[in-house]
Amino acid sequence: MENYEDLEWVEAQKIVISTDLVTATKRLLKFLKAVHDNGKLYNGCVLERAVFRYKYCWLPLLAKYTSRSKISEWRLVVPLDCEWIWHCHRLNPVRYMSDCKELFGIILDPCGVVISSVEGSCKKETEALWNAMYPEEPYVLDFDDCFPNDTQNRLASSLSTKYDLVSAVERQSSFYYQVSRSFMKDDIFLEGAVERYKGFLHMIRRNIETKSNNFCVPTYDIDLMWHTHQLHPLSYCNDTMCLLGNVLDHDDTDSDRTKGHKLDSGFSKTTKQWNEMFLSRYWRAGAMYMPPVQSQKRCIKPSQLFEIMSTEVIFLESSYMSHDHLGWIYNDMKFGFI
Repeated sequence: MENYEDLEWVEAQKIVISTDLVTATKRLLKFLKAVHDNGKLYNGCVLERAVFRYKYCWLPLLAKYTSRSKISEWRLVVPLDCEWIWHCHRLNPVRYMSDCKELFGIILDPCGVVISSVEGSCKKETEALWNAMYPEEPYVLDFDDCFPNDTQNRLASSLSTKYDLVSAVERQSSFYYQVSRSFMKDDIFLEGAVERYKGFLHMIRRNIETKSNNFCVPTYDIDLMWHTHQLHPLSYCNDTMCLLGNVLDHDDTDSDRTKGHKLDSGFSKTTKQWNEMFLSRYWRAGAMYMPPVQSQKRCIKPSQLFEIMSTEVIFLESSYMSHDHLGWIYNDMKFGFI
């Protein structure tokens, strides 16, 4: 006879996600690295200009050519700065969908319409459309010359979202640091993350069924899948509506990890519920919160390394990782990252 916990896990894995999360996550990590390497899109006048271009240029252009179905043999290529703001907007899925419907009458989705700025596709067709709509605003932003111009004064009178996108960017600016290690791009690690994301969604479904008010807090492998799913809003809307009866919101406004506060308390409850529901550890090597470099007060000593490897890492990752994968964890542990 199967254990209750086995049945719960089997049930979780039946959850249908209509986006290929492994492939899409690899693209997401490539994009986040490009934003990180750029280094200018997290604050200051570049961020303010990017928000303006996203609200008053990119979204109207996307809406125009999505609703009119004028793109067939090629797709729009979103500028890097606009893509970054669009990314952060979509990570508040309920607000993003509400804004799209209010401003454009449809949910603006990238599937089949948009290619990322880092995919290396030909951009000349998109640039031509952009230049026709915004002749005074360059398609490619000069990150060294981002001061307000006449175009901003002229376009700023148009309707746009009132969502605080600058704050949204600030909340997401540290996420890449948490998911930037090399094994995060590996198929085996990502496939395991998809399974765990389904477990996370199943846990939320059970909470709804039992009217529990537990605030579920993801580990970073699960959160990476969650972010990827939200970046495909039509898929995310349909999938979570079918599963939960409503669009699952994503609350990134809490960042205080102080003991006893919402995140800390929520993570403790999530860990306990996961362990009891699936009879497995919620903790996963390489997927836990890393303090910023300047706040790390100690590194793991070599004498501690193999003791930890033998108890935690091997136990947790044996079903997902080969010896090579354990080697990646070993390299991270040498530097005290996990």
